[in-house]
Amino acid sequence: MSDIRKISAQETFTLRHPVLRSGKPIESCHFDGDDFATTQHFGLYVNDNIEGAISLFKNVNPLFETKNQAQIRGMAVLKNNQGKGFGRQLVEHSEKILKIQNESLIWFNARESAVGFYQKMGYEIIGNSFDIPDVGVHYVMWKKL
Repeated sequence: MSDIRKISAQETFTLRHPVLRSGKPIESCHFDGDDFATTQHFGLYVNDNIEGAISLFKNVNPLFETKNQAQIRGMAVLKNNQGKGFGRQLVEHSEKILKIQNESLIWFNARESAVGFYQKMGYEIIGNSFDIPDVGVHYVMWKKL
């Protein structure tokens, strides 16, 4: 049985580091805006162990006309628990929270390897791929809420 709880930015590092920033300094897990009052972080717990995390940033991407938009960042599920639906639970939880907060669009920079996962959840690619140095090829993906 899993549950999702609000957590601090610091608590996301135990997921961001091994999944998204492996081999890099722990400081690379801190994202600009992590500590803003408008940023929300959630952890997915199984038997009181954190197994996944997601962060929601109030961030406007000029590719979209609406101003009511949020960005997902730092979505990570520990490797031994990938493929169990935890990532889907985190994204669906985020969608519910953002709808309640009257956001009308979610967007994020998806790693090339994660595009299929997000497409299954109704997200679309906009624009061309781009490279984030030392991280890899990404696509901007989005979905109306």
